[in-house]
Amino acid sequence: MTPSAQSIISEKLSLSNTTHREYSDMTTALDSRTAEVLSYIPYALSPAGSVSDLLASYKSAKPFPHHVFDNLFPDEVLDGLLAELPPLTSEKWVHERHEQFVKSNLRSAVDLGDKSYQFVAMLHSAAFLYFLSEITGVKALLGDPYLSGGGYHVVPEGGKFDVHADRNTDHNSGLHRRLAMLVYLNKGWKPEYGGQLELWNQDGTQCEKVVEPVFNRTVIFEIEDKNFHGVRPVVGGHGRSRKSFACYFHTVGKNLVFHNSIYAPKIFQEKKSLLKILAHEALPPFLFRALKKATGRDY
Repeated sequence: MTPSAQSIISEKLSLSNTTHREYSDMTTALDSRTAEVLSYIPYALSPAGSVSDLLASYKSAKPFPHHVFDNLFPDEVLDGLLAELPPLTSEKWVHERHEQFVKSNLRSAVDLGDKSYQFVAMLHSAAFLYFLSEITGVKALLGDPYLSGGGYHVVPEGGKFDVHADRNTDHNSGLHRRLAMLVYLNKGWKPEYGGQLELWNQDGTQCEKVVEPVFNRTVIFEIEDKNFHGVRPVVGGHGRSRKSFACYFHTVGKNLVFHNSIYAPKIFQEKKSLLKILAHEALPPFLFRALKKATGRDY
């Protein structure tokens, strides 16, 4: 590691007051480029590998490119997110109850607390975006300060998210969605609680990988039309809900055909009316919600 990289790391650690690990012990085991990349980030990240090795593992991951990191962020940073998570009775939440997903999302990024705001600012910083580019190969990434579709997510008991491929654009900016990042906030989570993330094959017919949503586990995956994934139902009777913090990263799209989430095929799926399908696919989310409210119909 170069002297300049070591001095920058020391300065960043002093500023961020992170103590979960002796950062110098980790960086000495990494190559100089990895240490240099990490040195600009104001948290002591623990990616458990060099950026070149991580890029190779991302590209070869099955069923589609992804990373699963344990303890990537300092525990105390995520403890701060948990402490600021609003109660579900607060008006800061949007409670979505649909046939294909049951979950609650933070209504707006302006409702974030101080520590959550600092975390999002770090995720959108040039330093962290460069790190993401190094480990995924996606260049010129852009964040989303509005957290459209991102921020806190809570899946209650009985909640789920059917197998789907994420929508390919940000509805506010029109940017091309490229990466999703999910940071799990569930302390003491057990497999019998459910809520596992499933990664499926490219025709959405078979689950090929299961990820437990345990505290300080971070999943980063590529967003493409055939990258199907879903969330298993959270099992009732345990008094637990599944908590996570999500963020999406984008690039400028060229000749992009916009679409919403694409759901995996279901032989016995309930047939929807043509009007319902057209309304859901064609209207922006805020107009779709306004139509439901005005008509009193469950589109």
